[in-house]
Amino acid sequence: MSTGHYGLPVDPEAQGYVDDGYGGKNAVKQVSFPSETRFFIHIEDDPAYLSLADEMLVIRLFTSNIGNASVYLVAGESQYRMKKQLWTDYTMVWYREVPFDETLQYFFIIDYGDHALRIFKDPGNKFFNGNATSFFKQVSWVREAIGYQIFPDRFYNGDPSNDFRGNETDELWLNELVGDVKPVFSNWSDPITSLHCCHQYFGGDLAGVLAKLDYLDSLGVKMIYFNPIFLSGSVHGYDTYDYFTIDPKFGNETALKALLDEAHRRGMKVIFDFVPNHVGIGFWAFQDVYRKGPESPYWNWFIIKKWPFKLGDGTAYECWWGFGSLPKLNHTNPEVKQYLFNVALHWLEFGFDGLRIDVPLDVLDADNFYRELRTLIKQRYPDAYIVAEIWSLSPEWLKGRHFDSFMNYALGRDILLQYAAGRKSGDQVFRELYNYYSQIPVGVAGMGFNIIGSHDTSRILTDLGGGRLGSTPTNESIRRLKLLVTLQFTVPGMPVIFQGDERGILGSSSYYDEHRYPIQWDRLIPEVFEHYSKMSWIKRSIPALKTSIISLYASSGSVISFFRGYDNEVLIVANNDLESTVFSLPAGKWVVLYSGETRIVEGEVIVEGLTGMVLARYDYAVSLGLIG
Repeated sequence: MSTGHYGLPVDPEAQGYVDDGYGGKNAVKQVSFPSETRFFIHIEDDPAYLSLADEMLVIRLFTSNIGNASVYLVAGESQYRMKKQLWTDYTMVWYREVPFDETLQYFFIIDYGDHALRIFKDPGNKFFNGNATSFFKQVSWVREAIGYQIFPDRFYNGDPSNDFRGNETDELWLNELVGDVKPVFSNWSDPITSLHCCHQYFGGDLAGVLAKLDYLDSLGVKMIYFNPIFLSGSVHGYDTYDYFTIDPKFGNETALKALLDEAHRRGMKVIFDFVPNHVGIGFWAFQDVYRKGPESPYWNWFIIKKWPFKLGDGTAYECWWGFGSLPKLNHTNPEVKQYLFNVALHWLEFGFDGLRIDVPLDVLDADNFYRELRTLIKQRYPDAYIVAEIWSLSPEWLKGRHFDSFMNYALGRDILLQYAAGRKSGDQVFRELYNYYSQIPVGVAGMGFNIIGSHDTSRILTDLGGGRLGSTPTNESIRRLKLLVTLQFTVPGMPVIFQGDERGILGSSSYYDEHRYPIQWDRLIPEVFEHYSKMSWIKRSIPALKTSIISLYASSGSVISFFRGYDNEVLIVANNDLESTVFSLPAGKWVVLYSGETRIVEGEVIVEGLTGMVLARYDYAVSLGLIG
């Protein structure tokens, strides 16, 4: 087992994790089960087994591979046949959705035909209880939304009057270790400099976002996620100077209020980037410590190793990853915690609909910090969406005590992107989807923040072989991108687009963060934009794609397939090989909704190379008016 930055398990071959008894995790991979081995697992107080989703209670039972046996849920006065959701050669996950009832009591029956087993809670208690998940409510608007991430300085310049304000407060004016390096302001299409990451400003602002809401509307966007917009010393904004002040380079509270009001009028939600782990060297409390040393009332807000010190000297105080421009806050200090809690509550009161939390697990005593933060937020704003920047599959943080979702790089980049790039087979992805969705509560899957590319990664078209900024992407890279986007828009949760990906922008994160280059609004790859628009329409038009449930169907070679909807109304079939292949369909007539022209198929279908197909059962497509 290997361990990533956050100290969480990231073994790519693992099928699951168990506690090691010392606060960590051991990776588990099942090599084989003896044919006679049988097991049945249901943990009523774990949302992975009992979850609120889509205004229903979804109950899951994990079993060994029991072949053709039937599984039933006996709940109250009713008996329900359970459905197979996930499976491997050795294990199965069964589920059933039932009306939510906090007083519900239930047990399971495994019917082998010639005999049956009843699965009770324990020998002394026949019933499991349905009240165990009452504390973990789904933020229902997320599963129907399409998200869009905005890096404000590089999105659109709507107010040239504030263009030079970023230079005025830039960290380079304060940092005593950088020499004569100074920030620069560039015209929108000027070339990248070595300061592009952090100190080359282009003038994007809140007014620019307001001016482009029609554009976002045309894409079907219903959630905007902003990178930091508060007063800071950089382009990216993760070195906060004042959490309660809008950075003048972006506008002011009046501009923000106008933007939020108009977004809400259009039915859009907006979330902000919350950075609780560290601040910038211009942060008012850190400046007081810099001047006064131990006499400062804020001395214990930080972890100071020596004083006096020079601003920017990361050896003098704790900072994020050794960057002296990012002093770390001391979260064991109750004053610091209360200050940060007040920040989050203030901006939710102002009108934001949720928050994305930067490097959450770097916070000291993260477990208790986020338990307290979640409680405070949900008491006042139960529909506020709390997203954590966690890169690995870490289900222990998604049990209703900390976050609603994490940024789903573990799904988007580790599984879907690798498949679209041709680096993983359909069979391998089938197993990885089993591993992912078996550990994630169904209700959480529906709240998934499904991002693939972001300000922290290369452009996804670059990841797929399209080249660096300024290159002309190959036809193959564009086809792989379209395959990836089809999957992103058809798994449960909210697909989140990083600004410009829908236009076919290129850029490598390893070259002065060129992936953050301003959107050139006069440039567009029509084929890419049309595909995003089509997939947005499909996501918005098909109710099964707005549910929280996914059920695996089959895999073979380069092909992966899965159902969406509680009655398997929609089937997704993907092929990551360059060559076409023949795929055997489930019984009945199916309507191909997207992969060329709409048509009816039955029995089998040809899946073109580097293609994702969206099919609906014939009667379901007719009921939606998708076919005559």
